[in-house]
Amino acid sequence: MEEKKKISMAVIRRLPRYYRYLSDLIDNEITRISSKELAKKMGITASQIRQDLNCFGGFGQQGYGYNVHSLFSEIGRILGTENNFKIVIIGSGRLGRALAHYPNFIKRGYEIIGIFDISPAIIGSIINGIEVMHLDDLKFFTKANKTDIAVLTVPSASIREVVNTVCDAGIKAIWNFSPKELSLSSEIVVENVHLSDSLMVLGYNLLQNDKEDQE
Repeated sequence: MEEKKKISMAVIRRLPRYYRYLSDLIDNEITRISSKELAKKMGITASQIRQDLNCFGGFGQQGYGYNVHSLFSEIGRILGTENNFKIVIIGSGRLGRALAHYPNFIKRGYEIIGIFDISPAIIGSIINGIEVMHLDDLKFFTKANKTDIAVLTVPSASIREVVNTVCDAGIKAIWNFSPKELSLSSEIVVENVHLSDSLMVLGYNLLQNDKEDQE
């Protein structure tokens, strides 16, 4: 049996960026683009684009470039945008509410089907058309509704108990916005998101620019 080719995570993390740029090209009615032209728009090299896409079969034609619609569809398929993944949000504070109202989830193939919390003051309220349920009902909910991903917007003190509840409910993927980094068994896919990390990188670069201006 042929061994499955391992794609580096660096390549995978670039695919959504390709997808966004191709979406913009479609909006501007551009139907064909070369790797050189795409590289210029994205600020990377044409060689990098060709190497990345060759991991999945290439998709381009020499002397023609890439068909924008076809490449957009193929990358979307690779990223699972056609799978209609079902999401539940756990934690309905400000971040949870903001994510519940984010319009691009549906465009990218993700549907929020449930919101959960433990606060009596919040349970039963409606967020973007969805009634907030108690976290204790998560397992019952997932038995009745296919659920692919749990989005966690809970404080560090609650994370371990919440993760146990999510895993017990049979959910196999976690998008973690809590301050605590999660590392679980290989059966559970985890993506840790730290918004402050990106902000601090921005702060670092701002300081470097200020230093260069003063020199």
